[in-house]
Amino acid sequence: MTDALHTELLQLALQAAGRAGELLRDGRPADLTVAATKSSPIDVVTEMDLAAEKLITGLIADRRPDDGILGEEGSATEGTSGIRWVIDPLDGTVNYLYGLPTWAVSVAAEQDGEPVVAAVTAPMRDETFHAVRGRGAWATGAWAGERKLACRPAPPLDQALVSTGFNYVAEVRAHQAAVAQRLIPLVRDIRRGGSAAIDLCDVAVGRLDAFYERGLHAWDYAAGDLIAREAGAVTGGRPGERPSGELTLAASPGVFEPLQELLEDFGAWHD
Repeated sequence: MTDALHTELLQLALQAAGRAGELLRDGRPADLTVAATKSSPIDVVTEMDLAAEKLITGLIADRRPDDGILGEEGSATEGTSGIRWVIDPLDGTVNYLYGLPTWAVSVAAEQDGEPVVAAVTAPMRDETFHAVRGRGAWATGAWAGERKLACRPAPPLDQALVSTGFNYVAEVRAHQAAVAQRLIPLVRDIRRGGSAAIDLCDVAVGRLDAFYERGLHAWDYAAGDLIAREAGAVTGGRPGERPSGELTLAASPGVFEPLQELLEDFGAWHD
């Protein structure tokens, strides 16, 4: 029954993410306007962002009306089925606003509080990633058809390519920049893509050795974290903790622990 349920949830996650991705890709107006602001004037939310979440939540409510929903743009229902959907309808909003390709739709399903299904679609990269707990992670795209994902073999830390992200609140961003400045001499290089969901999937597919960021919400990492773990990466937060707003970290085995120790020493989780 569980396998059948998880297959059903995966099909719905893929359909919801795919339809929302098509809406965002095909419906992006040339004169894209800002509908509202989030935590600061830099962090924008667009009319398309809201439309994508409405599409996803409507599809879920129609198919599984008893499920709970937590969405970035305000959707929040408790549900009675033990299943909760965690949705980021547009991860990489600023990239989307500027016409950069690194943005994604992220849809995850939790069962009794544990992530069991994940789908992340990046329409401008023509890639979709998905995972079911205990069944591995997979990707489809023009670049490789369909294939099972495996993270990169762990290099020495000084040869690790690490991605991170920065908060939109200036004071927090300044601290994050200071942490990155201390980290840069100790690794191969630092990247900043602008979408946590895609960065986590890039760890899964082997394009990055690690990703870390402070200040993320559940909808930012729920799907990508499961995809990375099912591809063999180690994920977590501060030592002994799960990913959280204090710290979200995913890395190849062998890179995770030394990088986590450095981030703890550098105080990556606080101002």
